[in-house]
Amino acid sequence: MDDARAAQYLARIGAERPARPDLAGLRRLHEAHLLAVPFECLSIELGEPVSLAEEQLLAKIVDRRRGGFCYEVNGAFAALLTALGYQVELLSARVFFDEKLGPPFDHLALRVRLDEPWLVDVGFGRFTRHPLRLNDREPQADPVGTCTISERPDGDLDIHRDGVLQYQLDQRPYRLEDFAPTCWWQTTSPDSTFAGAPSCSLPTPDGGWITLRGTLLITTDPAGARTQAELTTAEALAAYPRYFGFTLDRAPTGP
Repeated sequence: MDDARAAQYLARIGAERPARPDLAGLRRLHEAHLLAVPFECLSIELGEPVSLAEEQLLAKIVDRRRGGFCYEVNGAFAALLTALGYQVELLSARVFFDEKLGPPFDHLALRVRLDEPWLVDVGFGRFTRHPLRLNDREPQADPVGTCTISERPDGDLDIHRDGVLQYQLDQRPYRLEDFAPTCWWQTTSPDSTFAGAPSCSLPTPDGGWITLRGTLLITTDPAGARTQAELTTAEALAAYPRYFGFTLDRAPTGP
């Protein structure tokens, strides 16, 4: 990614280029990215190919102002951080869902090495607003919850948020192409958690959350109270530019 492309990316998320690759800059970029780039899996129902090639990721997120799921969003963010001078490594994680762990490469997260390693994750939906210290075993307060990181006998890390296991993190670095087979499975298998569940979500600056799942609009306030509204197809299409900043020519309503 050259400087011009990095500038376009920064404009996309409404952030200034840090003067140096430091923690303060990383925190600002992390929060800006979360508030600007939706976590969404709409491409599956829209029949769009999901590519992990850097320019394709940037075309989707920067040019078309879309979002994506972990491989896309964290993959693109890793490219931006690298272009800004950060030392970034891609880590594999097994997501804890439905009382069991998913397969390796189920999730892509980032480790950014400064004076100490930091867990950076803008592609896990509702997780944290700021990076986490990977070597800290004490509870870490975040604007949207409290996280703890504990090491397992095999060297992997258990990542908890508010006492609930989120995922198990493999500390070995990988390449983006290593995630391609599981990414393909997630977008094509009927057993994938994303299959038949078109969803787009974005945190709000006050700590709330807004999600459009098919034609169901779900709004969560900072205290966790939820309101739901069933939209018409036309209303759902209008909700994408209103809440998420992009337009679609048809609603991915699923089966």
